[in-house]
Amino acid sequence: MESTEKLVRTIIKGIQEKKGSNIAVADLSGIDGTICHYFVICQGNSPAQVEAIAESVGDMARMELKEKPAHVVGLENAQWVAMDYADVLVHIFLPDVRDYYDLEHLWDDAKLTHIPDLD
Repeated sequence: MESTEKLVRTIIKGIQEKKGSNIAVADLSGIDGTICHYFVICQGNSPAQVEAIAESVGDMARMELKEKPAHVVGLENAQWVAMDYADVLVHIFLPDVRDYYDLEHLWDDAKLTHIPDLD
């Protein structure tokens, strides 16, 4: 589990590198039947920023941990990009799309950690 937590920290670093905001980490590891151990959720203010955050996360995970996502979807319109690292799913949203899907509340029983935005 330590390598998974290291991946979560590296993903957060990649998000912060491109000024991604409102980062939330949902710990799903104690919930039966989940598809992964963690959701990392954040937002960018434009499709270009959402795409840049996804690229930064991918670069950071590859350079620091030799990790590559199994799948990345949503880059074509960059309103919601999902990156699948098996034990960790990264969701990068535009603000209104994030509000609409409200993933944080979909998993009410998960332990939710909010990461402060960098200034």
